[in-house]
Amino acid sequence: MLITALVFATAIHGAVPARSILVFSKTAGFRHDSIPVGRAAIVEMGVARGWTVTCSEDASEIDSAKLKSFDAVVFLSTTGTILDGKQEKALIGFIHGGGGFVGVHAAADCEYKWPWYGKLVGAYFEQHPAQQDAVVKIEDTTHPSTKDLPNPWRRRDEWYDYRTNPRSSVRVLACLDPTSYTGSKMLHDHPIVWCQEFEGGRSWYTGMGHTQESYKDPAYLKMLEEGIEWACGKSKRGDR
Repeated sequence: MLITALVFATAIHGAVPARSILVFSKTAGFRHDSIPVGRAAIVEMGVARGWTVTCSEDASEIDSAKLKSFDAVVFLSTTGTILDGKQEKALIGFIHGGGGFVGVHAAADCEYKWPWYGKLVGAYFEQHPAQQDAVVKIEDTTHPSTKDLPNPWRRRDEWYDYRTNPRSSVRVLACLDPTSYTGSKMLHDHPIVWCQEFEGGRSWYTGMGHTQESYKDPAYLKMLEEGIEWACGKSKRGDR
């Protein structure tokens, strides 16, 4: 499946779209029912910001030549082993060339046998309790993706624990208050949104976004939109 939404926003952004985004949502494990609404939400962001948004579940799009037309790749709740060796090399080359990576929720639940990917995302998924309300504490009130969020921010989602705490290698933007919900194993320090400068490009990740309702939440959508824009910040795509 390949869907492209090309947004011509001449009056606001000029004839060439400001950004070109690939939303990749292939799954080889659990499949989230929020993927279609997540894709639609990012397409709507493209309408507002003059992005070209391409949505695909075809791993052949993760190709060295094809990726040259994108500023960032969004892994939208991808699961399982979804890339072959050639595609892995293409993603590495894309990042090394200044490309951006955005991981949403289950992007941490894939490619467990590829350590480089785990470093790109920041951490791998470990487990989660039942969906419930929890309090998100904004740690970085200067980053574009978190500076306008409520603080504290109480919301309902599926709250991931991670195999390792990413704090030592990433810029933590928001964390969970472990006393505000039950079932977590990360009781003392629980990052849930983070970013990093990574091997020539940028990576931004949120553990939120399991539910369909997330993609109707203005605060969540603003965070995601600004995360995508930030991840594009080192892109060297030549047609902009």
